[in-house]
Amino acid sequence: MEHKQEFLSSRFAALIVTGLLILGAAALFAALPAHGQQSGSIEFTARVSPTDGRAEPVRGFTFYLLRKSFQDIRSEAEAQEPAPKMDEFIDSLSVSPELKAWMKKDKRVDLSGTEFPKAVTPEDVLGVPEFKQGYLDQNKGDRSVGLPKPKFREADKQKNPKKYQQQVDEYNSALKKFIAANPDTLSSLELALEKMNPGPRWNKMVAERTARVHRRWLELAEFQYKAGQCDTDLEGRGRFDGLAAGNYWISTIEMQAASGDARVRWDVPVRVIEGRVATVELTNLNGIEPRSP
Repeated sequence: MEHKQEFLSSRFAALIVTGLLILGAAALFAALPAHGQQSGSIEFTARVSPTDGRAEPVRGFTFYLLRKSFQDIRSEAEAQEPAPKMDEFIDSLSVSPELKAWMKKDKRVDLSGTEFPKAVTPEDVLGVPEFKQGYLDQNKGDRSVGLPKPKFREADKQKNPKKYQQQVDEYNSALKKFIAANPDTLSSLELALEKMNPGPRWNKMVAERTARVHRRWLELAEFQYKAGQCDTDLEGRGRFDGLAAGNYWISTIEMQAASGDARVRWDVPVRVIEGRVATVELTNLNGIEPRSP
């Protein structure tokens, strides 16, 4: 009986030791890269060449390693911040149906600027009440313009509607020909429409959405897709270590490296293979032209 108890005790101790070994192995396995992969690295050099000059190392410059192209991250940010719809905005305006139709046709809500008068035709002036009234208000008081004078009288509208309509049609035809022959008289139309111009409101909506997209763009890059960052040394060299195998992008986000008259930023793809070091040379050739956020 005593020997049996000793045997059971030894057996129990062996089971405990075995369990501890299994737990230790599991912890070690968990500490290793997924699927037993070895981590990889990226070494890069960055140089900028000014016009008619030698390439200069990009020294002490911060580079970021992203899991997604910075440009593709922007597309994601834009999708998360839908753009305002112009047609819906136009429908919400307190203007005539004719003006709404003109805005939708021309894809324009700003009734000002040097391009606005060029977009307005004589037919538009006659067809859009706001345009016609504004055009007449701005030009009828100027004798040097020489606008056609209407012959119809409001009294004839009830007494002799046929005559009235004929004279209205003759006046509109004469006004149309006059505008076509004197397109410069449209230049003051925006002054008459200044108070009811919805352009500033629309531009504000677009600007606010642009700011939201830009902010979201940088947040996604920093908090969701950044795999690392490093500063280059005096030779323009940098390195990222401890990377899982996969696709990455070396990016300067929105910062530009400068040398002379050259301004360059990067968003360069690189493939990391387990246990190996990928090397990349960043130059003007694989850089991106500067752009505004």
